[in-house]
Amino acid sequence: MIITQIFFSQTNNRSCMSSCTIHEITILPGHDKYGNPEQFEPIVIRPGDTISIVGPTGSGKTAFINDIEVFAQDDTSTGRTVLVNGEIPPEEFIRDPSKKPIALITQNTKCLADMTVGTFLAMHVRARRIDRPDIITETIDLANQFTGEQVQAGFRISALSGGQTRALMVADAILISNAPLILLDEVENAGIFRERVIGVLKEYCKSVIFVTHDPLVSLLSDRRIVMRHGGVEKVLCPEGRETHIRDMVSRMDVTLCRFRERIRAGELLTEQGFPV
Repeated sequence: MIITQIFFSQTNNRSCMSSCTIHEITILPGHDKYGNPEQFEPIVIRPGDTISIVGPTGSGKTAFINDIEVFAQDDTSTGRTVLVNGEIPPEEFIRDPSKKPIALITQNTKCLADMTVGTFLAMHVRARRIDRPDIITETIDLANQFTGEQVQAGFRISALSGGQTRALMVADAILISNAPLILLDEVENAGIFRERVIGVLKEYCKSVIFVTHDPLVSLLSDRRIVMRHGGVEKVLCPEGRETHIRDMVSRMDVTLCRFRERIRAGELLTEQGFPV
């Protein structure tokens, strides 16, 4: 099995987990690690929103998304509360992994069973009771939009690289899990195309929260939540004011990606070989 927080549901995609039934998720303030109350206004996440969580190591970024993943009810160390459509979420969302409308994808995905990509996806499709014969092919095709290392149905899950694994998990969360909210915990260094991932998530009207140290991911997000001392220090809404910087960083990132691929290919980056 795959040790990751993508949950296999025994219900189909028309169940109460459907993204169309979750209009918003709200995070209410708690306190930082010193007990000081957080001062932010309730954070409301709606379909299509992209949010990045930033801050120094140990500032509480992962704890923030963990509160969302468990639908905290003032019962975690942060004292935060998470609401669904303005109300306390159904008990099945909290206690039953098969009913959770959230996919949490981290860098620590591990494989304990040696099965092919096709077999893994087919198992998930059966668990979801999806009867679309082309969904496995669609999922693999989507995964291949997120990584330069192509994934094939016959590849063994245990042999996939970090980038291939994360790309497959994101594609699975979008198409098979059909999760309304996807939490990505520091996966930007795992060899996936960040801009393409964000673009597709918006196309499918998914909400996504990134825990990240990556400036490009932060600049591509609609909002940034800044963490400090275990609490939310501020919530930034750039509203287009960073467009010029975002475009500049994006161009720089393309150049760095080219260098990275050429280095992997064994090339020397002589001055004459630099892309223009």
